[in-house]
Amino acid sequence: MTLPADTHVHSEYSWDTGGPDSPAAGTMERTCARAARIGLSAVVFTEHLDFVGWQVDPTDLAGHLQRLVGPDQTLVPPPLEVDGYLESIERCRRSFRDLRILTGVEFGQPHLDEEVASHVLDVSKLDRVNGSLHTLVVDGRRHEPPTLYGMWPADKVIWEYLAEVPRMVDGSDAFEVLTHIDYAVRYWPREVNGPFEPRRFEDGFRQAMRALAGSGRALEMNVGGQLRPWIPQWWSEEGGRAITFGSDAHEPRALANNFPEAVAMVEHFGFRPGRRPADVWTR
Repeated sequence: MTLPADTHVHSEYSWDTGGPDSPAAGTMERTCARAARIGLSAVVFTEHLDFVGWQVDPTDLAGHLQRLVGPDQTLVPPPLEVDGYLESIERCRRSFRDLRILTGVEFGQPHLDEEVASHVLDVSKLDRVNGSLHTLVVDGRRHEPPTLYGMWPADKVIWEYLAEVPRMVDGSDAFEVLTHIDYAVRYWPREVNGPFEPRRFEDGFRQAMRALAGSGRALEMNVGGQLRPWIPQWWSEEGGRAITFGSDAHEPRALANNFPEAVAMVEHFGFRPGRRPADVWTR
């Protein structure tokens, strides 16, 4: 099987990977070497592009991230080092000539921060821009789902998250792929609320997918964690025409995890590859 490109990968230039000195850090060179070993033909380094901090409980964070939390319990992500990132891309392209290495970012909350991003880099010049919804604004401050689950009933977190997706789609043209539409599900407090039941939130997921499909953009199959076959099913039923594959790898060993299973799953719902590995799959 020829694997599709992994179009959602982080290196040491993403603020949450731990940096190049971490033993498991997703450095670009190590990740490219891993791609060559497993026969992956293309990879897109989509580094985090975040600008505004959000409220956190520091105890929920890994040790290397706790240093980013201020006294008011706001995590402020460091800026993307654009020049160093682009130099590393060119260096890896010279070292791994059989691997197609593409540029990109994972742009957090593009509908809120598109203007400030324009002062940092021109995202339209990148090969791929993934749009991510990581935080919701509550009383003027941003919060991630793990924090929101401590503030609201669990069902409300999911519904509010899904309601924000169409606003993000309508509010920004800067991204071409929506990543991990199930982001809030990752942190579902099953020890209190039991297993997550997607059917209870089907209308919300479908409305979010319809908004994205209507914009002509792609939905990412984020397969670094649990595979959720209802996502490509509902996406196809709501008019979605394009899919990408992303491991969300923050370390080399996570690159292209679960890709064979994910490929079989999306093929079942009618999606087929483009001419090149990094092309979106369409139906």
